[in-house]
Amino acid sequence: MSKNHATRFLEIVNDSRSRIKECTVLDIKSRLDQGDEFHLVDVREESEFAAGRIPGAIHIGKGVIERDIEKMIPEADTEIILYCGGGYRSALAADAIQKMGYTNVISMDGGMRGWKENGFDVETP
Repeated sequence: MSKNHATRFLEIVNDSRSRIKECTVLDIKSRLDQGDEFHLVDVREESEFAAGRIPGAIHIGKGVIERDIEKMIPEADTEIILYCGGGYRSALAADAIQKMGYTNVISMDGGMRGWKENGFDVETP
């Protein structure tokens, strides 16, 4: 883990990571290129999403995902891949929606930062 995140924050992220599946940015790019079908969900803040997102992603912010996920993605067994800025918030969100009964949830480690570092396309409004 990088950046200068607070110790307790990193502890809860690591705890969440012990219960979730993760993938890499390269995994998702490959799957998108192959035309795989899944829900790609950006859990960043609305302003971050508006500034640029992975093409095809929908937005359900981490702060409201538990409230809104069932309205937007009612099928609990459908594949959902979550991403954020670096993979921390998406890990927390993945853990939360798994507790709600979603069974096919993956957090993209590296997040939008990793996506951009690899030079992949970013969609803007």
